[in-house]
Amino acid sequence: MTQNTPIPSDLRRWVSSHLPGAAQVTDVSWPRGSSRVWRVAVGADAVFVKVSPSTRDYEREVRGYAYAARALGAHEAPRLLASDPDLHVLMTSRQPGNVVRGLPLDVGEERHVYELAGHLLRRWHDHSHPASDQVREDIRTSMANQAEEAAACLESTAGHLDNDQRDLVRAVSRELPELAAGISAVYRHGDYATRNWMWHPEHGHGVIDFEMFAPGIAVEEFVWLCGAVWAVRPDLKAAYFSGYGRPLSDREERVLRLLTVRLGVSYLDSGLTKQQPELVERGHLILTRMTREYR
Repeated sequence: MTQNTPIPSDLRRWVSSHLPGAAQVTDVSWPRGSSRVWRVAVGADAVFVKVSPSTRDYEREVRGYAYAARALGAHEAPRLLASDPDLHVLMTSRQPGNVVRGLPLDVGEERHVYELAGHLLRRWHDHSHPASDQVREDIRTSMANQAEEAAACLESTAGHLDNDQRDLVRAVSRELPELAAGISAVYRHGDYATRNWMWHPEHGHGVIDFEMFAPGIAVEEFVWLCGAVWAVRPDLKAAYFSGYGRPLSDREERVLRLLTVRLGVSYLDSGLTKQQPELVERGHLILTRMTREYR
């Protein structure tokens, strides 16, 4: 997906200082305002140049690349080649393969990709260090904030929900902080969705984009998959956790559902507020799927 935005002149000079032979530059940003990524051809190969939207995002992604280099093997993640904190820019190697989202795979291939994705993420999580007191406090604050957000969204969306959906959103604000407190912390990729999975027939599964790298609870990694994929493809969930090496505990399953409900009601609230029908539809879809999980 491209927006065809030329690379700024200061970035071009920075790229040239690191890669004198750099040739064609192509905008490969995702179609959202904060995404600024270019593919730079270097002979027969290529690198990617990304501008982070903030200092926090830049610092988090630099740490994510360092973590990926320690936790993952060759061909499983791109490597950070250069960076500049003043420009918030990162230059990374090209990750072999194609983005999994939208990739035409047959059922068997798809299950295999999901199994490998679970296996990679388990190794990523297992590389985590024990959480500090500050990390645990940050997680408690995050869960409390998400519970409060669900309660606030319910006030503005209640008329668009049925009784079961309203009860489930209330459960988020009532149960989430206490339940999440009993789950151990890991270093999360932060956006471990199919748009950031790479598949190569020879090298297998890989992952890109570490902008959301941060400590948290493991089930936060599964929220998008839960709402968008697993609710209608339980076979892919089974394959994923076969690769991950263990099923979720009952507590983790409940927290995952509550976090997914929080996401759904947030989409609905934003869609109604901003008059964006696609967000309204997405919110209704997630809430409907999560309600059915309890029937």
